[in-house]
Amino acid sequence: MMNAPQPLLEVTRGKVVEAVHYGSIAVVDSHGKLIASYGDPRVVAFLRSSAKPFQAIPFVERGGVEHFKYAEAELSISCASHIGSAMHAQTVAAMQRKIGIEESQLQCGAHLPDDAPMFKEFITSGRAPTANFNNCSGKHTTMLAYAKLRGYSLDDYLDIDHPLQQDILASFSDVCLIPTPDISLGVDGCSAPNFAIPLFNAALGVARLCDPRALTEPRASACRKITAAMMAHPEMISGYGEFDQQLMKTGEGKILCKRGAEGFQIVGLMPGALGNDSPGMGIALKVTDGDPSRMGGNLNWSSRARPAVMLEALRQLGALSTKQEQALAAFGPALKVKNHRGIVTGQSQPVFEF
Repeated sequence: MMNAPQPLLEVTRGKVVEAVHYGSIAVVDSHGKLIASYGDPRVVAFLRSSAKPFQAIPFVERGGVEHFKYAEAELSISCASHIGSAMHAQTVAAMQRKIGIEESQLQCGAHLPDDAPMFKEFITSGRAPTANFNNCSGKHTTMLAYAKLRGYSLDDYLDIDHPLQQDILASFSDVCLIPTPDISLGVDGCSAPNFAIPLFNAALGVARLCDPRALTEPRASACRKITAAMMAHPEMISGYGEFDQQLMKTGEGKILCKRGAEGFQIVGLMPGALGNDSPGMGIALKVTDGDPSRMGGNLNWSSRARPAVMLEALRQLGALSTKQEQALAAFGPALKVKNHRGIVTGQSQPVFEF
C-alpha cells in the first residue's frame, strides 16, 4: 500500500502557516537497505535531469573519455544542468570540436541561459539562443560522441529504440536494480528519453553509483570516473553559487548532488562519509508540487524547498559537520522570509523527521 506524500517544508507569514510543500524521501545504502524514509519511498517519479550521471555511464564504460581525450571538466558537464554561462557554452563547443560534430546536430532545442550576465547579453543584443546554451547541451554532445564512437547513426540518437538509448536504459536498469520493463519512459524537456522509477530504486542507484563495488569492473570504473569528475568540477554541474555546486564543493569529495526538474533531487554519500566503514548511500527526494524555481532581483534562479529539505535530511543523517552546515546556511534548513524592503515577514523551515 502506498503512503501519501507528507509535509516537507512550511512557510509562515507572521504566526500563520501560509504555504506547505509536500513530498517523499528515500535513503538507501549500496547494499539495498532502506536506512530512512518519509512520505512514500516507493512513489514513482521521473528523475528528469537527476538521471544525467546514469546516462553518461555507457560512454565512459566503452572508453569514450580516453578516445575523445575528454578533460575531467568535460565529463562533468556531460552530467550537468548547467546555466548557459560563457564558460559552459565554450566548454561544450570545445568538446564538439574534439568529437568532430556540429552544434546544429544537437536535438535538445535552445532556451535563454540562466546565467545572469549571459541572460542580460541575450536580452540587450536581441541575440537568439542556440543549442549549446541549453542546460542539457553537455549531455547531448556526449550522447552524439557515444553514437559516433560506436558507429551508430547520429540523426535519430534520441529515439528510444536507438542502440545508444537502449544501452543507457540497460545500464540504468542494472545500477538501480530495477528490471527494464518496470521503468516507465517519458520524453524529457530536452527531448531525450527519461525514466520514472520508485524513489527507493533511485536512491539505491545513487548509492551504487557512489559505491559501485557490486558492479562489474568496467561499469564500476565508469561510475568512479563520473562521480570524481562531478565532485572535482561542480561548477560545471550547475553554476557558481547554486546549491548543487556549493554542496559538492563543501562536501570535499564525499557528497554528490544533482537536481532534476519538477521537484526531484538526488544526493549521494561516498563510502566512509558517515564513518570509516559506512557504505555508499543515496538520497532521493521528490517534492510533489514540483518546487518551481524563482528568479530573484539579481536575475539568479533558486528553489525554495529542495535545498532546505536536503540539508535537513543530511543534518538528520549526521552527514555534515558544523563547519559545513555554516558554509551552506544560505540554503537553509531554516531561512527568514523577507519582503522587497528587506523586512522579515516569516520563515521557511523543514517540518519532517525520519
